[in-house]
Amino acid sequence: MSVTGVEGEERSDYTKAESRQIRQRSLRLLGSLVRPLKARVILTMVVVIISTAAQVAGPALIAFGIDRGLPALVGGDWMPLALVVVAYLVTGVVGATLIAWYTVLTARVSQAILFDLRKRVFLHTQKLSLEFHESYTSGRIIARQTSDLDAIRELLDSGINQLVQGALYMLFIAIAMFSLDWVSGLVLFGALIPLGFLTRWFQKRSQTYFRETRTASAKLIVQFVETMTGIRAVKAFRKEKRNETEFGGLVERYRVTNARVIQLFGIFDPGLVLIGNVALAVILLVGGLRVAGGGLAIGVLLAALLYARQFFAPAQEMAMFYNSYQSAAAALEKISGVLEERPSVPDPTRPIDLRKAQGRVSFSDVEFAYKAGRVILPQFDLELPAGQTVALVGSTGAGKSTLAKLISRFYDPSHGTISLDGVDLRKLHPKDLRRAIVMVTQEAYLFSGTVAGNIALGKPDATRDEIVRAAKAVGAHEFIESLPGGYDTDVNKRGGRVSAGQRQLLSFARAFIADPVVLILDEATASLDIPSERLVQEGLQTLLADRTAIIIAHRLSTVAIADRVLVMEHGIIVEDGTPRDLIAGTGRFAQLHAAWRDSLV
Repeated sequence: MSVTGVEGEERSDYTKAESRQIRQRSLRLLGSLVRPLKARVILTMVVVIISTAAQVAGPALIAFGIDRGLPALVGGDWMPLALVVVAYLVTGVVGATLIAWYTVLTARVSQAILFDLRKRVFLHTQKLSLEFHESYTSGRIIARQTSDLDAIRELLDSGINQLVQGALYMLFIAIAMFSLDWVSGLVLFGALIPLGFLTRWFQKRSQTYFRETRTASAKLIVQFVETMTGIRAVKAFRKEKRNETEFGGLVERYRVTNARVIQLFGIFDPGLVLIGNVALAVILLVGGLRVAGGGLAIGVLLAALLYARQFFAPAQEMAMFYNSYQSAAAALEKISGVLEERPSVPDPTRPIDLRKAQGRVSFSDVEFAYKAGRVILPQFDLELPAGQTVALVGSTGAGKSTLAKLISRFYDPSHGTISLDGVDLRKLHPKDLRRAIVMVTQEAYLFSGTVAGNIALGKPDATRDEIVRAAKAVGAHEFIESLPGGYDTDVNKRGGRVSAGQRQLLSFARAFIADPVVLILDEATASLDIPSERLVQEGLQTLLADRTAIIIAHRLSTVAIADRVLVMEHGIIVEDGTPRDLIAGTGRFAQLHAAWRDSLV
């Protein structure tokens, strides 16, 4: 994984090469978002150009009215002044109308971009492999969809308006100033020199400060989400005080970074005002002397003063834009980093359909390492015949769950092949793979919705009769019927209405109804009490019949229904045989079984 991706995305000390790479990545993303809206963006630009020109015309019309209209009116000709008044009103109405239209157009463009981006983030993170989700915390994913997208929304909704209108306003004012009086235009142009230095100073510091602010904000969100998600562990281990200290430190860091930004604006904003006032004073002084000498009309001086005063107002708004821009740029960097991630378990380019799966699983010269140089499963061969129930036994960290994840193709082997009925899993069509192989884990996650809906996750088109049969098969029907709404009971978020053991029963029913040819149970009975486990084992024997099954369990009572036991230690299969033969021997499984029997006494 690159330093600009998952591992490096919370950094703020990028090298120049990394920063350039990140900017290019962000610009590519932005271009792909804007490209489908090109026609709408062009129309928006035309509208804002015309509306800005109409607004800028006001002081020039005032100058014409004072210098030409008033003398004509004194001479009895009211037409020039009347035309100026009408023109002023028309430009005002046109400017206001087009600004309203421009606001609507930009809102539509920004909403279209946000819709596209939000959808991309969701769909892409959903497609990424398990490796990504095990290294990228849920809090950081939530930050991408919430605070980061909100920063981009703020930029699109108001920041872009400030930039475009401000830049055009300043450009048109400069053109009007030089057209009316080139001397006043030169004074204004001279004010751009200190303004440029001030803006550059602000830009260099704010780029660093705003990135630090976004990083601090993201860490706050991550800490909050993870604390709330793991609130049971927090309560169980009395972690409140430690969390208070950690969260307090994060809040303090966020306060300090924001204080730096505020101090930056405390210098930049008054600096803009000072430059603007000095420029206005110089134009008034030079222009006043020229008016007194007859070299400048008073209406032109008034227009120049109005233009000079208006010229620096957008500069302040553009400074606020830079605030939004830096936040949004940092957010876009993080989002583009996620979207640049590629699945470590990619779908095959030319998938092979598995017409009728039997369930034979084969490992050939398989080796696996999560990271280079840290081999978890040394090279081995293994054959699991179709219809056989295999129990994986061993101490924690022996590699049992890793083996199961390889069969489910949550990961691909670093070397060798794993095949189902002779077809390499990497070439198997994803729909066939997910239909043929199902894993039930210790964490039985229930989605918001009804009990029936959660069971039907294994078969979305299942009928109510099929759902009920699946529940009865695993012994879940009785407790479901006792719920307030039976099968239509809303389980609420994370299964709040049912116990951990009941959630596991529902996950079994979900697997039953999916009817896979290979079923993997990864510590799936760990949440069940002894009576529930015995009830489920009856259902398991029904489920495991005529299909390949891999059972990972610390409870050796679960192993009793297996046809074959594989004992793993340090990623190596050290024993392989039937439960009866291994118990009768003197190996590792016999020792585990003896210790388990003694624990029951």
